[in-house]
Amino acid sequence: MIVYESTKVEFLADVFTDNLVKYISTNFAEKIGKVNEREVRAWDNSMQYMYRVLSDQEIPNNAGVAIEFKVPYTSKRIDFLISGRDDQSDSVVVVELKQWDSIEKVSGKEAIVKTFMNKGLIETPHPSYQAWSYAALIEDYNENVQNDNIQLRPCAYLHNYMLASKDEPLIDPIYSHYVGLAPIFAKGDAPKLRDFIKKYIKYGDDKENLYRIENGRIRPSKSLQDSLGSMLKGNQEFTMIDDQKVVYETALDLARQSYRSGEKKVLVVEGGPGTGKSVLAINLFVQLTQYGHAVQYVTRNAAPRNIYATKLKGDMRKTRIDNLFKGSGSFVEAMENEFDTLIVDEAHRLNEKSGLFSNLGENQVKEIIRGSRFSIFFIDERQRVTLKDIGSIELIQQFAEELGADLVKTQLASQFRCDGSDGYMAWLDDVLQIRETANDDYMGVDYDVRIFSDPHEMRRQIEQLNERQNKSRIVAGYCWDWTKDNRNNPEYSDIDIPEHDFGMSWNLDNTATWAIDERSVTEAGCIHTCQGLEFDYVGVIIGKDLIYSDGQVVTDYTSRAQTDQSLKGLSKLMKEDPERAKKLADEIIRNTYRTLMTRGQKGCFIFCTDKALENYMRERIERAAEMKKRLG
Repeated sequence: MIVYESTKVEFLADVFTDNLVKYISTNFAEKIGKVNEREVRAWDNSMQYMYRVLSDQEIPNNAGVAIEFKVPYTSKRIDFLISGRDDQSDSVVVVELKQWDSIEKVSGKEAIVKTFMNKGLIETPHPSYQAWSYAALIEDYNENVQNDNIQLRPCAYLHNYMLASKDEPLIDPIYSHYVGLAPIFAKGDAPKLRDFIKKYIKYGDDKENLYRIENGRIRPSKSLQDSLGSMLKGNQEFTMIDDQKVVYETALDLARQSYRSGEKKVLVVEGGPGTGKSVLAINLFVQLTQYGHAVQYVTRNAAPRNIYATKLKGDMRKTRIDNLFKGSGSFVEAMENEFDTLIVDEAHRLNEKSGLFSNLGENQVKEIIRGSRFSIFFIDERQRVTLKDIGSIELIQQFAEELGADLVKTQLASQFRCDGSDGYMAWLDDVLQIRETANDDYMGVDYDVRIFSDPHEMRRQIEQLNERQNKSRIVAGYCWDWTKDNRNNPEYSDIDIPEHDFGMSWNLDNTATWAIDERSVTEAGCIHTCQGLEFDYVGVIIGKDLIYSDGQVVTDYTSRAQTDQSLKGLSKLMKEDPERAKKLADEIIRNTYRTLMTRGQKGCFIFCTDKALENYMRERIERAAEMKKRLG
């Protein structure tokens, strides 16, 4: 998606007549969402500088110009593109524009600087790294760029920034690798940037390369489970961008500090679904293992651990695998600082007690912090889906203080799932009435969301999509019993929807790897088999625990299955504190569907057992589709 595109001569005319910012603002509001004043000022300022740079007869008038191009599978956008050809190939110059006027060097963290942003001094990727990483993602995922050999030439232009005569932090030797990949241009460097553009844009292309990039087929994104083996061998499978890169470098720096000094440290990484928490956790796990640190990857949910173990079979021994991936109850008897680093994914799923009967230990959060010099907690409090889930930022902070650990809090905001659509995530929260957002009619332009009146048709669609790469699955709310006698019987329909003559088995008890098994598309997964994992497409069956009544989305905990352990203990709590019990049950049900409906990278299909909820969701989807249609 491109917010604004034109030829060079049209761009110059739009700037000269003061129409450019108006066009960008209008298109941005229609295609992406509300425009804030800071962005308008940035466009107005930066485009005046690009006007001067491009005002050169040797830059072809019919070269293409694009502003605000969306990077595949992310919520990020490239500021400025210029397209054309050089003597050998088609070329696109990628320009990362910055309003910065000062920076500070950050030692010990690769490609990180400090600058004033949003009224505070913050750490952020070096502009050269940012420009390079955006171009790298386009090269990774855009088939036209690969097949047509379109050369991307990234650079960064800090038009307000004056380079110092000596000891300049922006071009310090610690950044030389990425400055070499994406040159830096500062205040007064307009002639140099112009020469850089002219080197690669010798001939115009009438926006042809922009068209090919915007309309190029996006290759399937890499899945963590498929890339794990390669990552453990030291191969880089994922390019980290923006806040991911900052958190990654922060974690490595804290790990090194703790390893050298022996001081106990805790890092909290907060982020919603699809912000790359698990990818970041595994990247850190791999890097710290290569450093020689004693490190383990920890999850409460067994499903990801089972998938990873299966994917690694043949590459390493089972004992080695079991020593790398641990359940959250494994540290009851761990000695003080037994591990250098414990990386806790899905930390919101941590329990108070451990063991089969939940009678061991004191508190899993405390045991993890006590058992390691450095602990990292990846957390999304809106993904707590059982009454036993006690993982919270407040609790982590409490035990960090109690055990004398330094606590650092960070946040991931960039969206990497749901086609990188922040809009869909906000829209979903609004639809499920988890929180009010500005996205009541907008979910992003590419994510595929459909409502089905017939569960058979939804299943057919998911099965067809699954034939491509075995990466589509059906999941359901836990409103149907998973009976012991039939847990290994694929012919038994646990999920029974008689009004549609529809039946489906829960995932079979004879496998721990439902998410990747070839035939498991015929079985329905639940929250416990899919949380922490992702698919291309997910079909969600919403049970009677979520209905629509009197203009409200309403939860009904009494419609949950008797075999569901998520609400175990609710009856007792209902007698002791009914108001709190109802609030917790309501949160768990909404969080469960929010989590299920964010497992798909490309699309989410929905069937509702409650007809009123179907009509409500259909109306919300149709409103969003109308918005998409209007935006073209």
